Amino acid sequence: MLARNTPQDAYRRVELDARIGGSDPRQLVSLCYEQLIGALGTALHAAEAGDNQRKSESLTRALSSLTALQLGISGEGEITWALRHLYEATRKSVLDSVLAFDAGAIATIRQDYIDILRAMTGTATPH
Repeated sequence: MLARNTPQDAYRRVELDARIGGSDPRQLVSLCYEQLIGALGTALHAAEAGDNQRKSESLTRALSSLTALQLGISGEGEITWALRHLYEATRKSVLDSVLAFDAGAIATIRQDYIDILRAMTGTATPH
């Protein structure tokens, strides 16, 4: 089966590539959080609409964002340990929702990352 590519997907990829090219490490983390939040939101919407393919694609995008975040962790200490634990717990919950979608858990995770991003950037809610 061919992948479903929409104009929105193409614009999102171009925007993402442009933002990655000019970002410092903190901005890259914020970008990964934005991508994770957006992917989880799309998964929730797709699940509500009964669009299993879009839900699956969105959960895959969320996992890709988490992988980038996990690979970006460096150093030792309490913050490093806390981030590793947070990202691993998030990964487990997202993977669990691949098999049995839990909208409540995904919505909670999404809100947690919105709150973290707000604290990091001092901005209003993304997406």
